[in-house]
Amino acid sequence: MKRILIVTGQSGSGKSSALQVLEDLGYYCIDNLPLALLPEIVAKLDHENNLEQLALGVDVRSTQADLQDFDAVFEQMKQHGSVDIIYLSTKDEQLIARFSASRRPHPLSNRYQSLNECIQQEKSLLLPVQFRSTVNIDTTDKSVHDLKHTLLSKLGQSDNLILILQSFGYKHGIPLDADYVFDIRHLPNPHWDLNLRKLSGLDAPVQEFLAENDQVNEMYQDIYHFLQKWLPAFSKGHRHYLTVSIGCTGGQHRSVYMVDRLKSALAKDWSIQILHREMKHWS
Repeated sequence: MKRILIVTGQSGSGKSSALQVLEDLGYYCIDNLPLALLPEIVAKLDHENNLEQLALGVDVRSTQADLQDFDAVFEQMKQHGSVDIIYLSTKDEQLIARFSASRRPHPLSNRYQSLNECIQQEKSLLLPVQFRSTVNIDTTDKSVHDLKHTLLSKLGQSDNLILILQSFGYKHGIPLDADYVFDIRHLPNPHWDLNLRKLSGLDAPVQEFLAENDQVNEMYQDIYHFLQKWLPAFSKGHRHYLTVSIGCTGGQHRSVYMVDRLKSALAKDWSIQILHREMKHWS
């Protein structure tokens, strides 16, 4: 078996939707398996079936002892292929809204009185799995279509490091799935130029405006040299994905420009995927 994905995360964050997307991508998917049985099942499937891609859904209904012993389970599964853990998370208020809308009980509702307590306890129980995660996805503002696009971006290649460059706007919240976050709100803002306001950082007039500023160029050089220095180390450490998020106020001009400029400079050496999180908000 060449590739094994463990899909887990907070209840209500989209695990079932992610597994449906992976099934469409050709993965053989199994959901709600006890953690302790994963190595045995993977070994059996590897021996009896000619599977190239396997996706396994795991949630908090596994026993606490199994969750605490996840490291041992993970090491056993690595004997049968490359293993990545996709961890889905969502902001608390959005999870509460989703459970209220669906009127479905939280998996821990028989142990704790309030929904908020269930959410906090689930985070704690899943920590051993989250610490091992190689792909983190914040689904707070993602539709099923957005989730599919993100999975396609992050699963594009299996062996080489994929650099995810993401622009975002602070007024819409910091992305939870970022490995590194750079704040560039201190740079000149094209928003205040009425001729540039409706454009984005992908448009030539905005790019020219920003490229003429010394602070912008210095910030670009700092981020570029940081990535050039450390990306080889991440790659040698067998990291498959690294998400670098760059934020400005609205996520339309400065962060988009910086992501596009970094992509152009780094694409000759690295596999790069681009995510402009706030594109749907652009005027």
